Amino acid sequence: MTLPYSEGSVFAVPLRSSGFAVGVVARVSGDNSGGVLGYFFGPRYSSVPAMDSISFLKPQQALKVLRFGDPFLLNGKWPIVGRVPNWHREDWPMPDFARKDDLSRKAWRVRYSEENLAEAISETPEPYETTLDRDAVFGAGAVELLLTKLLP
Repeated sequence: MTLPYSEGSVFAVPLRSSGFAVGVVARVSGDNSGGVLGYFFGPRYSSVPAMDSISFLKPQQALKVLRFGDPFLLNGKWPIVGRVPNWHREDWPMPDFARKDDLSRKAWRVRYSEENLAEAISETPEPYETTLDRDAVFGAGAVELLLTKLLP
């Protein structure tokens, strides 16, 4: 099956209350698992934004960088609006994440493969109070809920 998106694709995410956020596909898992790494941006848009109004997106301005499933990209619920101009994968890095054990208050820095988003390639001790995003794979609905909460 040919995917309707690729690295560099820009898409709109409907928010639960009203409006839309914007996402950029930064990695697509090569194992056909439907895993995607996305950069997500505000502000809240009242309608699906046109690509010319969001072509300024820069990775360092992202609200969140998340691993997530792609069913809403596949079924069109999250419409593809364009592509990042002059896409270069190295400009949109794969971040490290924090795996935490809340009972022991221990944490580990987790690095994932650039090609297989489900393959952890290293884990090293990390302070429990780390500012790294928590290691998780979000369902598409969970992404909508998180962005709704983050965007006033």
